Amino acid sequence: MRLILLGAPGAGKGTQAAIISEKYDIPHISTGDILRGNIKLGTDIGKQAQGYIDKGMLVPDGVAINIIKERITRHDCKNGFILDGFPRTIAQAKELDILLEAMGKKIDSVINLDVPEARIIKRLSGRRVCHCGKTYHIRSNPPKNEGVCDKCSGRLFQREDDKEDTIIKRLDIYHKQTEPLIEYYTAKGKLITIEGMVRIEDTAGKVTDALNGVENDNNKNEKRN
Repeated sequence: MRLILLGAPGAGKGTQAAIISEKYDIPHISTGDILRGNIKLGTDIGKQAQGYIDKGMLVPDGVAINIIKERITRHDCKNGFILDGFPRTIAQAKELDILLEAMGKKIDSVINLDVPEARIIKRLSGRRVCHCGKTYHIRSNPPKNEGVCDKCSGRLFQREDDKEDTIIKRLDIYHKQTEPLIEYYTAKGKLITIEGMVRIEDTAGKVTDALNGVENDNNKNEKRN
């Protein structure tokens, strides 16, 4: 199964992708994680992306497309994958269509997580991370000791793109550049909109029900063919 997760920054795409990845045994491909990994390693791609991410801007299409092209051609993607954070523009979506068509593949479904902006701002601005990769939230998932990682005792910090001013900029960019993908994938008959619930497991239940329906439809089509 090949999936795309859409939604505003902070809608919970990464969380839901991890759940789907485990259930269907397909890799979760997050362009944000890949870029941050490159930034940490100081690669050319990382240096190129750093300035864009810190300002809450999207990295250029060419950079994002090259990352995805390299990743989805790996062996672990042969049975499917989940794209989180890509495509973010209509141009990227069209390039993805061309790439997959050349591989004889297609996107099975696009899950759009719909979450109110006020909740997103509250959710993202309260996020704190550690250099070891562990993530916390000052209200919903705080560490045992304030400001200190439970896992490695490192100091927690707030990422630049989780500060409120940057979040507002990110949401504005989302509305202008990424939200049009909802109409794009609706026209292709691929879009399923899921209301992002307060409880992660409630949202996961809705997503699972939707994907079970897609899987059943695919199985029926395969039998007909």
